[in-house]
Amino acid sequence: MTHRPTGEPARPVRPHPEDTPWSGPPPEPGAVDPAVLGALLRRHGWQRRGGAPGRYGRWTPPGPGGGTSLLVPESHAFPDSDDLLAEALLALSRSGSPSAREVLVSLAVPSDEIRWWQEVPAGPAGAAPWTAEERLRTAARRMLLAAALATRARTGYHGARHRRAAAAALEGVLVGSATGGRLTAFVPVTGGRPLAVRLHQALFAAREAIDYQRATGGMDVFDAAVEAGVSHELTESLVALVRGTEGARIAVAWAPAAGVPEGCAPTAEPVEFSPGDLPALREAGARYLREEPAVPVRITGAVTRMRRSGPRGEGTVRLRVLAGADVPHVRIALDEEAYRIAGHAHLVGLPVRVHGRLESRGGFRRLTGAHGVAPVQVDDAERDRLLKELQENLDFFEEACGGDCGD
Repeated sequence: MTHRPTGEPARPVRPHPEDTPWSGPPPEPGAVDPAVLGALLRRHGWQRRGGAPGRYGRWTPPGPGGGTSLLVPESHAFPDSDDLLAEALLALSRSGSPSAREVLVSLAVPSDEIRWWQEVPAGPAGAAPWTAEERLRTAARRMLLAAALATRARTGYHGARHRRAAAAALEGVLVGSATGGRLTAFVPVTGGRPLAVRLHQALFAAREAIDYQRATGGMDVFDAAVEAGVSHELTESLVALVRGTEGARIAVAWAPAAGVPEGCAPTAEPVEFSPGDLPALREAGARYLREEPAVPVRITGAVTRMRRSGPRGEGTVRLRVLAGADVPHVRIALDEEAYRIAGHAHLVGLPVRVHGRLESRGGFRRLTGAHGVAPVQVDDAERDRLLKELQENLDFFEEACGGDCGD
C-alpha cells in the first residue's frame, strides 16, 4: 500500500461532467445544428409540445413539474433562428437538470453515448445501498476497458497485453455521476468511435451466446463471439455489472452530428442481462482464460530486477519490454549462463533480446522456454538512461548477481 505523506496535497481528479457546474459560456449558436440539438433533447427525455411547424418547437424537460421550456428552431433558415438558438443554449447552461448538462456535453464534444442501468434491490424507504453507485462505476470502467482492448486485438483473453494503448484510448471519455442506478459515458467520435462500435457489437454477440448456452448447453458460440469483441475481460465486467442486482441494461446511442457508423443500426434497444445469465458468463470467462494459447515471441527489454538464491546457478530476471510484445514487463527464469549475460548487459547499459513463449497464465507476464539471450546495441541516449537506472539500484544488482557481475 502506498501512503501519501502528511500535508502533501491530493492530486487533482478530473471532474465528471455532472459533478461540477457548467463553466464558461454556452456553445456558439452558429456552431450548433438545430437538428442535432433537437435529437439530443429527445434522446435525453425532453418532450416537444407544440411550436410553429417548420420553424421551431417548444421543448419541456423530463421529470415532474416540467420546468422551463425551450424554443428551438428547426434550422438556421429564418431571421430569428440564431436568436432563439442562443436563448435555448443559455437556458440549458443555467439549468440544474442533469439532462441539460448531458445535452451540452454532447454539443461541446460530439460523442457517442453509452448508458448503463442497474435494477438494484431497494432497502428501507426505497433507498439503495451506498456502495451500489461505486460498483456500477467500476463495472462500467471495466467494460470500457474491455472494449478498448478489443479494438486492439480479437482474442478471448487479453491479460496484460495492450493495456497501455487501451488505457490511452479511454483518456478522452467523460463519465457522468452514477445516480439512481444509471450512468452515462460520453465517448468522443474523434478517436473513440471504434471503441463504441466494438462494445455495441460485443454486447449483442454476448447476449446471443448466452441465449444459445442457456437453451442448448453449448459453449461454441462464445468462441465465435470473440470476433465481435467478446472476451474474458468483457464477461467479467458483465458479471460485475449484474451481480447483486435484479438485472442490468446497456445501450449505445450514436452522436447525431456524426451519423450512424457503417454496419450498425440507427437505433437499438438496450441489451439486457439478468442474474440468470451469471453461470453462462462465468463459464465463458473461465473458458477464455483456460484456452488462450501461449504466444511465441522475441522480446527486447531492459533488465529491471535480478534474483537468485545463491552466488551461482539459475535465477529470475524481470524485463521492461521495449519491443516484441504488447506488455509492459515480463519475468523470465534463466540458466546460469543466460543470467550472467543479462547481468553484464545491464551493467554496461544495454538491453537484451530473448526468445521464448509468452504464457497466458499470469496474464502474459511470464516468458517460458527462454533461449538465445544476447545484448542489443542501442543509441547513446537510451544507454545513458539505462546506466542511470543502474546507478540508482547498484547495491541491489550487486547482491542479485552474487558479486560476480563485474568480473
